[in-house]
Amino acid sequence: MGTVRMNRLQDYWKKDPLFHNAGIANSISRNRFLLILRALHFAKNSEPGEPQPTDRLYKIRPVIDFFNERMCEIYYPNRELSLDESMVLWRGRLLFRQYIKNKRHKYGIKLYILSTSSGIVQKIAVYTGLLDDYGGQNHTQKIVLHLLNEKLNVGHHVFMDNYYNSFDLAKLLLDKKTHCTGTLRTTRKNTPKNVQTTKLRKGDTIERYCQGVMIGKWKDKREVSYISTEYKNEMVDILNKRNEIKQKPLPIIKYNAFMSGVDRQDQMLSYYLSERKSLRWYKKLFFHTIEVMLMNSHALYNKYSGKKISLYEYRLNVVKSLLPSTDEQKPTPKNLRHTLQKREPAPGKTKIQRKRCTSCSSQGKRTDTTYECRDCPDKPGYYLNCCE
Repeated sequence: MGTVRMNRLQDYWKKDPLFHNAGIANSISRNRFLLILRALHFAKNSEPGEPQPTDRLYKIRPVIDFFNERMCEIYYPNRELSLDESMVLWRGRLLFRQYIKNKRHKYGIKLYILSTSSGIVQKIAVYTGLLDDYGGQNHTQKIVLHLLNEKLNVGHHVFMDNYYNSFDLAKLLLDKKTHCTGTLRTTRKNTPKNVQTTKLRKGDTIERYCQGVMIGKWKDKREVSYISTEYKNEMVDILNKRNEIKQKPLPIIKYNAFMSGVDRQDQMLSYYLSERKSLRWYKKLFFHTIEVMLMNSHALYNKYSGKKISLYEYRLNVVKSLLPSTDEQKPTPKNLRHTLQKREPAPGKTKIQRKRCTSCSSQGKRTDTTYECRDCPDKPGYYLNCCE
């Protein structure tokens, strides 16, 4: 439903030619779909008298854990990783709803995401406020260590923006054989004073080294501060969009090259939004996670199958593989006269199982019958008098 967008869920089952979607309508009835959607849940509800779970994510926790565990099992990323936040749109009342002004969805549920530079999401963490496991003091350090937990001490290089980076975190990661590079807020603790206060002319840089950590500042149109535990503050020639040779610090070049993974994933997800305004927050998170799984599987398919297809084609192929075959879902021709045949007993049985009469059910009556129309796709039951 993220591929073929309609304003209301009920529109997928309309018989109006402007809306009719035979692939969905012939696969599952509207009432059954809405009933499953309404009953969809992923954790046992607490019984009356039992204490409420302290985990604010208990309703969606099994899904998040499943995703993180499966990605850890099936795919190990390249050396370079990026860490950033993303938002799932939510404007309703929610204790841990967040506001991030520079995101496409400014209000919503904040996700911390570890991904590859190509956009394959490795791990997800949901921020639930100051009282969660990562809240309070040193929040950003806790979330970085949580997301990198399975990737420490093996030589990875993680790229982060100035929301996460600090001298203390860079030193901690370096002790765990993990490099980091990214922009830096000069107000962070242990940032050198002369890096903070020195005024630069356009093209000038300044840097300081301490315990394997480089903190630098460079001025282009404005001053940019950055930090790295692998790259030195070298000026490198690059071609800009106008094919002009310009110089940039090496850490900035590497940061721009490897930091776009989460933004790329957000951009691709925005093309096929499947979430609905009327959904509860944990169901929105569920469908968002399914979309991320689909994005990951598409990227892995293109990487390892030996052939590349667009995300649109890939989504269509996945949908077709989940729907019944075309032979099973042929639409019923209009004005077809139903040919009724008596049902056969099930193997090993002597009694014929009855069906509800489709015609009577549409009129609010219940009639059981042993006859069915085998020319129709789903072989509906009909009472003999209804087809005279």
